[in-house]
Amino acid sequence: MTLDTAKTVVDRIFHHINDETDRIEIGFFGGEPLLEFDLIKEIFAYIRSKKRKVEYTFFATTNGTLLTDEMKNWFIANKEHFTLALSLDGTRETQNHNRCNSFDKIDLDFFIKNWPNQGVKMTVSEYSLPSFAKDIKFLHSCGFKKINGANLAAGDFDWNNDNYVELLAPQFKKLVDFYLNNDNLKNHLFDRNLALCEVKKNKKHRRCGVGNRVMFFDVDGKKYPCAYITPMTFSEEDLSNIMKMNFAEDENFIDEYCLINCYIYPICNTCIAENYLNNKCLKERVKSRCRILKLTTLFVADLQAKRIERNPKIFDDNTLYHTIETIKKIRELYLPEFEKYLDMPNA
Repeated sequence: MTLDTAKTVVDRIFHHINDETDRIEIGFFGGEPLLEFDLIKEIFAYIRSKKRKVEYTFFATTNGTLLTDEMKNWFIANKEHFTLALSLDGTRETQNHNRCNSFDKIDLDFFIKNWPNQGVKMTVSEYSLPSFAKDIKFLHSCGFKKINGANLAAGDFDWNNDNYVELLAPQFKKLVDFYLNNDNLKNHLFDRNLALCEVKKNKKHRRCGVGNRVMFFDVDGKKYPCAYITPMTFSEEDLSNIMKMNFAEDENFIDEYCLINCYIYPICNTCIAENYLNNKCLKERVKSRCRILKLTTLFVADLQAKRIERNPKIFDDNTLYHTIETIKKIRELYLPEFEKYLDMPNA
């Protein structure tokens, strides 16, 4: 993207902000964003040079291998406004396998010291699945308080393959024990509001902000609904069909089958772009992810049940009641399917 295009995009963003918006986040998306560090600095300076009608912050995720002393000094000077997040997949062995022997090129302390509450983005591969718990515990041991990635519903995993489930179940069991004894640490996989399954049962709602709370501008300045619904992913014909959709209308993104038939629908994170890639439809969810979500939610319920047993005061009375009802229902629905994996020696 040229600087002139970036300025045009920025002015367009701030000009069209509606009255209900009180804060926006401006993200820089790669590949690797730091390949365009000079451009990032210029865009940052341009936005900061003018009075804006809402609060705003900046964000980018990096693999951390390109950071120079000059870059570090600039980010430190602007860290109150700009969050730089790190992608890191786990131990040195896992990182080097997944990301081209890059572990020793990354200054972990730079990220931990300057953005202690940001956490780290983690990607899981088939190689690292057997060390899933070890990699997560390692990242926490480095000083990262939060794991923001580790999205098991992404990638090429065939969760109908029992071998994957057999590998993952013991890893989840270890993590339940770990997080039970480390309440100060967070992992987005386990931080789910189970009570929503009761409170929002059979209520139509959308979780993804694509085209509504989220917008993406390509290098030519053209606007798209999100970073994945772009020419990088879709053909011109598919994009044309998608862009005809009214993204402000929630009804266009509700999978009626899931709404009616899936108890954990209210906490299911679906990717609308992935829906279209697989089904040529934005609202029809990718059902191949259902099994891993059920398994994950079963362990989330186990962790929350143990936390409630230890201290019922972690929730207000209303949330406590709905969470307990959800835990009971999740066990009733999903435990029979996965019980054999939980009885294995390693689990």
